[in-house]
Amino acid sequence: MPFIPHTEIEVREMLDAIGVSSIEDLFEEIPAELRSRPLDAIPEGMSEGEIARLMSARAQQDGLPMCFIGAGAYEHHIPAAVWELATRGEFYTAYTPYQAEASQGTLQLLYEYQTMMASLNGMDVSNASLYDGASALAEAVLMAVRANRKSNSKRILMPRSVQPQYRETVRALVGNQGLVIEELDYDHKQGRLDAAGLPGEHNDVAALVIPQPNFFGVMEEVDVLTDWAHAQGALVIGVVNPTALALLKPPGQWGTAGADIACGEGQSLGIPLSSGGPNYGFLCCRQEHVRQMPGRIIGRTVDMEGKPGFALTLQAREQHIRRSKATSNICTNQGLMVTASTIYMALLGAEGLERVAAASHANTQALVERLTSIAGVTRVFDSASFHEAVVRFDAPLKDITRALQAQNILGGYALGADYAELDNCMLVCATETKSADDIETYAGHLERILSKH
Repeated sequence: MPFIPHTEIEVREMLDAIGVSSIEDLFEEIPAELRSRPLDAIPEGMSEGEIARLMSARAQQDGLPMCFIGAGAYEHHIPAAVWELATRGEFYTAYTPYQAEASQGTLQLLYEYQTMMASLNGMDVSNASLYDGASALAEAVLMAVRANRKSNSKRILMPRSVQPQYRETVRALVGNQGLVIEELDYDHKQGRLDAAGLPGEHNDVAALVIPQPNFFGVMEEVDVLTDWAHAQGALVIGVVNPTALALLKPPGQWGTAGADIACGEGQSLGIPLSSGGPNYGFLCCRQEHVRQMPGRIIGRTVDMEGKPGFALTLQAREQHIRRSKATSNICTNQGLMVTASTIYMALLGAEGLERVAAASHANTQALVERLTSIAGVTRVFDSASFHEAVVRFDAPLKDITRALQAQNILGGYALGADYAELDNCMLVCATETKSADDIETYAGHLERILSKH
């Protein structure tokens, strides 16, 4: 590869010292069928101007549709100052802050982020940070098994009301580590976990996962579920929407004792949809479990002169490098995304974040009320929800979504592929970015489309 700085002569000298004739000989023990083939599909190199035109054309393909899709990625207003600050060179190109003496600004920002996230979740500690919400849940599951020494089962109870992609990621990351993921069905009328249907007493369970709100936007009975899990000797993992926490009871206050671990996706806190990423995951826990927490933790201390300073704490650098000795193999994080979220939360404050959450909830209620006033559209679940809800259509959903897209409207997330019982159902979402006119535009086109069926 051109960026490897060794000359042909140096390579030859190293091969001679090793005693092989070519670099390929170093990999002869790897079966041929497992080796990667030449990258023939990669096009020829382009000039800077050609690349700029290509990327501009690709960006235009996304267009600017009116989006009513949520399902884990949300369109919120982001103050202009957020990314003006986050893309300054001090943050934009900062390397992992291993050297505290050279990274005080980055470390302080991460410390502030941890403080905000711990407060938002009602927890003692936060890390900074993880790849995305799905991998954060997988790490929370692994963490719970390590932390719960009362259980030998490695059984994790996972409701089907957890986002499908999260469940798939958890299975992919923990499936070969001896953990058993047992899915719990939801009440098909209320759209949430039925506490009466939980396993009986004296079941050895390591942890129960509780989404709040769940994938359908429905509020789970978190207090009842949390107390049930603790009575069984299981830990509680809350999967939460951080924006919703501005209005809802935080995981640390669920039930009698609160959840043990909280995790989720941080995209809603100042990260644009950006054609699918990047996002970041957050993970918080109670103080007693902090030594089992993966990822970076920033601590505040004082130097020899008594001046305040910040440093990585509880873990050595090798914690992120040596898989055999690491709590988890997290070698990098989404630091730039965390930077944007910290600025976003600082600008909005508690009151501003609460206004965003309240407006999102109100807009979704208005959206669902207007859509279900149309013949052939009904609401599926009768439970309280946050800023998403499930609606069912009498007409074929594929035809409806195709017709809406022709009007530059992304109507929602089709649920049939993930939930067979919800075929012809769609998850719709409205945040504070949607106006009454937007909702009426959506409803007007939908009404015209359904009238033709």
